[in-house]
Amino acid sequence: MLRRLVEISRPVLWVNTIGTTIIAMWLSGYLWTWDILPILIWVTFPFNLLIYGINDIFDRDTDDPNARKGGYGGAKIVDGEVRSIAWGVVVTNIPFLVYFVVTLPWPAWAWMLAYAFSFWQYSSTPLRFKGRPVWDSISNTDYAYPLVFVPFALGEQPVWAAAIGLMAWSMAKHVYDAIQDIDEDADAGIRTTAVAFGTKGALAWSAVFWTISTVFFALVNWPVAVVNALIAGWLVIALWREPTTPKARDIYRFSVAFPYVAGAVAGFQLVVGLVVGSYPA
Repeated sequence: MLRRLVEISRPVLWVNTIGTTIIAMWLSGYLWTWDILPILIWVTFPFNLLIYGINDIFDRDTDDPNARKGGYGGAKIVDGEVRSIAWGVVVTNIPFLVYFVVTLPWPAWAWMLAYAFSFWQYSSTPLRFKGRPVWDSISNTDYAYPLVFVPFALGEQPVWAAAIGLMAWSMAKHVYDAIQDIDEDADAGIRTTAVAFGTKGALAWSAVFWTISTVFFALVNWPVAVVNALIAGWLVIALWREPTTPKARDIYRFSVAFPYVAGAVAGFQLVVGLVVGSYPA
C-alpha cells in the first residue's frame, strides 16, 4: 500500500514543494541549516500525498476518461482506495502540523496551516476551489507559501518580491495546464478558469500573470526573470498558434520541466551569491 501511496503523491512533481522550500532557505541566507530538515521532510511524500491524494479522491469521475491520467500525470484510483488514501493523508500530515504549531513562531505555522488548508479545499468540499472560476487560480498561489513560512521558521523576513512573483507564476501555470483538461472538465460540469474563459482567454490570463511574475523576479534575480519570460512567452505563443487540446497536452510534457530549469538558474545564482557574501541583499 505504501508503494501505491507514493505513486499517488506524484514524485515527479515533488520539485514544486521541495524546490520552493530549498530556495526559501537560500533566500533566508543559508546554504544549509538543520533547522530546515523537519519542513523539508514534510514537503516531500507527506504533503504531496495531501495535495494529490485528496485531488484523486474527489476527481475520480473526471480522471477515469482522462487520457492524461493513469501515469506520471496522476493516478486513477478506485472507490476501494479512498479510505486508505484519506487515512494516509491524515497520518502523514497531522503530526507534522502539530509539531510546527508547538515549535515554530506563529507567522510560520499560520502560513503552513494556510498552505495545507488551501490545497485541501482546492479539491475537497465545501469550498472546492477547483470548480470556481478565478478562485481556482488564486488558490494556486499556495505553491509560493514556502517562500513565506520558511524564512519565518528560520527567524528571518521573507523576500516578498520572490514570494509575490511565484504566486503570480503559479496562477499563470495553473490556468495554462488546465487548458488541456477543458473538454473533460466541461463534460463533468466543472467550471475552471480555463473552461470559463476558453483556450485563448485562458492563455491571455496566463500571459498577464507570467508578465507580473517576470517583473517581480527581476527585482530578486534577473537571470531567473529572463528564463521565465523566454519559456513563458514560448508556451503562450505555441499554444496560441494552435489552440487545441492535443497541442496543449503535447506542450504540457515540456512545461513539466519549467520549474526545474528556472529553479536550477535561481539555485546557481543564489548559491554563488551566498558563497561570495553578496546575497541576500
